[in-house]
Amino acid sequence: MLTSAVLPISLGILGLVAASMVYARILQTPAGEGRVKEISDEIHLGAMVFMASEYKRLAIFCLICIAALYWGLGADTAISFTLGALCSGVAGYIGMYSATKANVRTAVAANTEGAAAALNVAFFGGSIMGLTVASMGLLGIGILYHFMGDTAHGIEAIEGFAMGGSSVALFSRVGGGIFTKSADVGADLVGKVEAGIPEDDPRNPAVIADNVGDNVGDVAGMGSDIFESYCGSMIASMALAASMSIETVNSLGGDQGALQFMPLALASTGLVCSLIGILAVKMFSSKSADVALRFGTIGSSVIFIAAAYAVIQAMGATSGVWFAVLVGAVGGIIVGLVTEYYTGGPPVRKIAKDGETGPATVMISGLATGMQSVAIPVLTIAAIIFCANAAAGLYGVGLAAVGMLSTVGITMAIDAYGPVADNAGGIAEMAEMGPETREITDSLDEVGNTTAAIGKGFAISAAALAALALISAYIAKVSNGDPDFVLAINDPMVLCGMFIGGIFPFLVSAMTMTAVGDAAFEMIVEVRRQFREIPGLLEGTGKPDTARCVDIATRAALRKMVMPGSMAVLAPVIIGFALGPKALGGMLAGALICCVMMALMMANAGGAWDNAKKYVEKGNLGGKGSDVHKAAVVGDTVGDPLKDTSGPSMNILINVMAIVSLVIAPLLI
Repeated sequence: MLTSAVLPISLGILGLVAASMVYARILQTPAGEGRVKEISDEIHLGAMVFMASEYKRLAIFCLICIAALYWGLGADTAISFTLGALCSGVAGYIGMYSATKANVRTAVAANTEGAAAALNVAFFGGSIMGLTVASMGLLGIGILYHFMGDTAHGIEAIEGFAMGGSSVALFSRVGGGIFTKSADVGADLVGKVEAGIPEDDPRNPAVIADNVGDNVGDVAGMGSDIFESYCGSMIASMALAASMSIETVNSLGGDQGALQFMPLALASTGLVCSLIGILAVKMFSSKSADVALRFGTIGSSVIFIAAAYAVIQAMGATSGVWFAVLVGAVGGIIVGLVTEYYTGGPPVRKIAKDGETGPATVMISGLATGMQSVAIPVLTIAAIIFCANAAAGLYGVGLAAVGMLSTVGITMAIDAYGPVADNAGGIAEMAEMGPETREITDSLDEVGNTTAAIGKGFAISAAALAALALISAYIAKVSNGDPDFVLAINDPMVLCGMFIGGIFPFLVSAMTMTAVGDAAFEMIVEVRRQFREIPGLLEGTGKPDTARCVDIATRAALRKMVMPGSMAVLAPVIIGFALGPKALGGMLAGALICCVMMALMMANAGGAWDNAKKYVEKGNLGGKGSDVHKAAVVGDTVGDPLKDTSGPSMNILINVMAIVSLVIAPLLI
């Protein structure tokens, strides 16, 4: 049973059933009436319209990729790509859809029942995303493994699944990130800074677009992001096991079939542990939100580590394999805690304090914090690689990524909880539910900001390990076809590739930040126009044209996401066929290092600026409307595209480049 595809398929179905039960439970809670329902419907409709438009464009891109894969690598790889793209798209859509139903119910629960009830609704709304991501990954890979996975050729074909998931993830993350930040920046600069009105004020035409963006960017986009790392780590580990020598197989337990299936068995175990963690959050919801969420996260990880030992022993693998899983799981917790420190601890208060001398010092302090925050996570990733490799070779590195991502159900649930709580606060403000309700939603949102920052740190480290495993699988595949293949740093082609690879993170970051800036400019012009031309809007008697702002963000996101996405997919193909497999390997190495460093810096700097602003808004250093607050708002505005658009795109960029390289490797030999 442990080596049968029945296990991941069955648990994948179980996870989807659990997600549907949670969704049904959420629908049973009150959704409000009147203005509350009207606002909720606007957010839901805006998100649905954007996702439909985005997926139409994605479908065209995927059809081109399917045709190319069918022509170059055969039907099996094309089928795997199709299933991976569908699973990723479905996971993102379900998560986004449920989040737009949970946000208003969280606000109503906060208004009528209190903080504990609101926490339950928000968390369970996020848990649907987590359960769906884990379940769709297990179900998709399990089905392919059942029909194709017994042979090396089958594992090679399954690699197309990861490519499909990664392709959808890149466009979803970039498109959603451009949407949400163009609306957020436009709303903040005109509303808070120029007009002096509160955040989420119903008079601001961009507020609805901002709330829509939270769902399409931070829920659907983040879900697709984690999905591709989750699936990529499993498939990379399976590919490494399939290419092992007899000596290596014997050193790890002597059963190659068991080693190939091991990632699926561990991920299946992780889904069960995630379900336990979700129930634990429910049990501790009467405590503070941060206590309940932390208990669920750490508790599920501890249970998984113990359960993983039992699974690995039952499959006949050595203790070194379990140790590799252990260091991955522990390393993920360490990176999360370090991220929490830099985005919610003393560095945040220092940034806020520096606002007393103006926005320039806020910018300097935030950038310094982001740069400093890179050190410990990178050292942790290096330690994970060293220890996992010492315990089980490169296969151990892949399993370390699997160990870090196996409890993705609870990790993604907590990450998606943040946007739901944020939306609830916006709805409470726009519907004028009163200061007591807003105080509850703000407290949930504050915890959500921290969990979101932790989630981004987790996603970056997981993406780094998954990418390294994919690159290792690429090297192993090319080496099997060409015994003389070696990636030596003193080889000019390898060195050329490394420098070329380092370019792409900077280019993609520039493209995404420019896209946010351009779209935000359009949004600012529109909001100013409405404030100027709509009678009584600022006085609260006029009604803003929110649909126009949603349309601006949608058009900008769909237009600007094409170039970064296409570059990530085409770069490995061009470099591989033009300069050869050595240059391509070097390119992946250069891109990996630059992507990880930039992702950590941007995510943590942005998170620190965001929480510095919220620290001031709680009444510290002069509170809302003070000069310190205005300086902190500028920092947060600059940090928004860094942490929610450009930074997250780095994770997917390196994974897309790595999986495309792995898939096309047979054509380069």
